[in-house]
Amino acid sequence: MKTFQEYNFFDDNIIQAIENIGFKYPTPIQEKVIPFLLSSEKDIIALAQTGTGKTAAFGLPIIQKMNLRNTSPQALILCPTRELCIQITRDLCQFSKFSSFIKIVSLYGGANINSQIQSLKRKTHIIVGTPGRILDLIKRKKLYFGEIQYLVLDEADEMLNMGFKEELDSIIEKLPKKRQSLLFSATMSRYMNVIAHKYLIDPVEIVMGKKNIGSDDVKHVYYIIEKLNKKYLALKRILDINPDIYSIIFCGTKKETKEISEFLIKDGYNADALYGDLSQAQRESVMNRFRNKNLQFLVATDVAARGLDVNNITHVINYNLPKESETYVHRSGRTGRAGNTGISACIIQTKEIRNLRDFEKKIGKNFYRVMVPTGEEICEKQLFYFIEKIKKVVVNDKLMKKFLPEIQKNLKFLDKEELIKRFSWIGFNHFINYYENSKDLNPVFYKKNYSSSYKKKKTFSKLFLNIGSKDNLTKLGLINLINQAVDNSHINIGHIRILSNFSLFEVEKRYRNKILIGMSRINHLGRPISIEIKN
Repeated sequence: MKTFQEYNFFDDNIIQAIENIGFKYPTPIQEKVIPFLLSSEKDIIALAQTGTGKTAAFGLPIIQKMNLRNTSPQALILCPTRELCIQITRDLCQFSKFSSFIKIVSLYGGANINSQIQSLKRKTHIIVGTPGRILDLIKRKKLYFGEIQYLVLDEADEMLNMGFKEELDSIIEKLPKKRQSLLFSATMSRYMNVIAHKYLIDPVEIVMGKKNIGSDDVKHVYYIIEKLNKKYLALKRILDINPDIYSIIFCGTKKETKEISEFLIKDGYNADALYGDLSQAQRESVMNRFRNKNLQFLVATDVAARGLDVNNITHVINYNLPKESETYVHRSGRTGRAGNTGISACIIQTKEIRNLRDFEKKIGKNFYRVMVPTGEEICEKQLFYFIEKIKKVVVNDKLMKKFLPEIQKNLKFLDKEELIKRFSWIGFNHFINYYENSKDLNPVFYKKNYSSSYKKKKTFSKLFLNIGSKDNLTKLGLINLINQAVDNSHINIGHIRILSNFSLFEVEKRYRNKILIGMSRINHLGRPISIEIKN
């Protein structure tokens, strides 16, 4: 694979900026799009999964081709949301960091329009904006597009979905007929053909992977709850079973987003909300806190599904299923980015399983059922997590030395076992107190199906596993291992017993051999798994 420098795409200033960012090799979409844009004037439609570097694919060639002597706008990049507008501008500024004469202006609603007008009075090469604010400035006669050579529609389908069709029509009417138009998206929605026919001329289509297909770096799972009023309780259990989680939680409405955020904050979670009614200053404050990991959970409407370029998000949680599979692809694409893996989780009722199966077909990915964790499993997971944190603590011996005699004096009445118990209790007692006597949230009918299937038909096999609670194995963890082994989340699982050094579990006989083969190839926390039939 060639590096950016070896491809000889760009001048030294851009190469220096690319290396400064840390880019070395182009992504697949960049390998296809960049040489095309540098050598051709034809319109293109480029489809690629989120997190694959689409902004650099169009941004780097546009920066390279700017005529610095011309101080009028030469490129217009339209996008649906303020967040995406800010993110694209930030990326372009990084790409042109050492190309000091290039001027990039960001224009979006919610910000002071007068300061934006002032910025337009100076030379401007590239404009990044949202349709509403761009059209407003055109009507005020503060923005002229007579020399635009490049039009980029980033997530144009979402602009139409958000009701910006009239604005787009009005803006594009003001552009020169002779221009290169570039359409970028992660999905091929029902709007894309409309956009291509209306705004592009005989476009070349560049598709990475398959259309509307979810990322291979994201695992799609779902949790079933019986009643709607159990959904928030299930959400908290998902958060609690994953101590290192860093997540976006998607809700269907602004009202629900505010409510869930407020509930989480009240219950002690480090959360905040992002939705349409926030001022720009509030939105930027929330996003900066989340981007800098000063915020663990971002509860958001779909306004945040497009253009949030935040690294290392571990989970996307769909508190509500979206109506369209394209929206789900965009949501899930917030995790599993830039070579990382992630999990997209859906909390659903049984009546929504049909919708989920429809999503499976449309995005070409399997959704794996995971049991809602029990209180016992969460407490066990949090205890071992706390113990691991203690093991990794680096103590400043020099500072602690003067305090140790007094500490030892005060704690001398406690033996080693009692000390361990008390320190462990401090670390996770709130989980014990909260989940004491908590009920299982998984639908009862599943358990009935498991037990009746076993008792009446005796179609289950009992298997022995050489790992147990000493290996940090939980019931939830074992179910996930089974799903991983056979790549099938629809297997009926009977009784599970997790003992100290080993485990016993029951599965349908028809899957027995697949599980034996699949689990024998898996390691659990670095330890090889040994599995055998008990009956």
